[in-house]
Amino acid sequence: MQDVGVTVGVEEEYHLVDAETFELADMPEVVTAAIALMGSEAQGEISTSQLEIATPVCTSLSEVRSHLTRIRASADEVARQQGCRILAAGTHPTGTWHEQRLTVGDRYLSLFERWGLLALQQMITGCHVHVNVDDPELAVRTMDYLRPDLPVLLALSASSPYWEAVDTGYASYRTQWFGRWPVTGMPDAFGTKAAYDDLVADLVETGMIDDASHLYWDVRPSTKFPTLEVRVADTMPLLDDVVLHAALARSLVRVSAADAVRGEALPALRSEVVRASRWRAARFGLEECLLDTRAHVLRPAAEVVRGLLVRLRDDLEELGDWDEVSGLLEESLARGSSAARQRAVALAASADLHAVSAALVDETVRA
Repeated sequence: MQDVGVTVGVEEEYHLVDAETFELADMPEVVTAAIALMGSEAQGEISTSQLEIATPVCTSLSEVRSHLTRIRASADEVARQQGCRILAAGTHPTGTWHEQRLTVGDRYLSLFERWGLLALQQMITGCHVHVNVDDPELAVRTMDYLRPDLPVLLALSASSPYWEAVDTGYASYRTQWFGRWPVTGMPDAFGTKAAYDDLVADLVETGMIDDASHLYWDVRPSTKFPTLEVRVADTMPLLDDVVLHAALARSLVRVSAADAVRGEALPALRSEVVRASRWRAARFGLEECLLDTRAHVLRPAAEVVRGLLVRLRDDLEELGDWDEVSGLLEESLARGSSAARQRAVALAASADLHAVSAALVDETVRA
């Protein structure tokens, strides 16, 4: 098998907020200044109240942590100079799309022309992990093996319980909001790259997409790099959770690719069950039961998460990541999802969601 999972890179999207009120800030000037300082590590997103960053290519979790620490500090410093801060969560607790503007650019104008109001309401942010898979055929086949486990990564990352100052009842409402786009979620198993290419061609022919870069699935082959891009997660405020997510995503890709090369049987899993498992992860995060898609039963979230870790143990030990990842995972389970922590802050603050936003900013830039 060609090298898989040797390198990893992380992309994060941040909300820009006023430094005093913590309300969303319509500040394309922050994006311009961030690009001037950080170069290709920073870019704009669909809304002028968002900033996207990307780490360099990394080979270790220590590199991921070091780069994200530096990049978050730089992005926040640029934002401070413009009277703003950065906030890393899937949604802003009180922001409303009525106050947002579309970023100027051909790509975003094209999205508005195709999707109309959906493009203007795209007030959500995610975390994407690129894992190298040099063989395009293997990349598509690896996607098929990833399908059962991605909801676990979603549950661990869930950070978007509030939408326009309303508690949605979801741990990841971002997932539900984005689900209105027909090119999100998890596709059926492909089996071959030819089948993937046929679907892309059909979607282009129907006018649904311009090219494969407009597919926003939970995992997709990158059109820029020889990688699989795992896109299922909310943006996470705590750096430890991002490092954990990157580690699990890389190991899952490595293990899934090895299964594909060996010709292991795919888990018997209908797409309806994948969608149900994903929905449950978005609804409850770590605070209820998740669907064990391999046993086809509901289990406490911690059991399902630890079960995934057990399956990845040999690979994580080979990478030298086991001690760090197992420790980070237990810490994550102990403190609960970001969604649960946000609700706890709101309860302590007598439902003042500005306190939630302030707490999210603090977690985002905490060293």
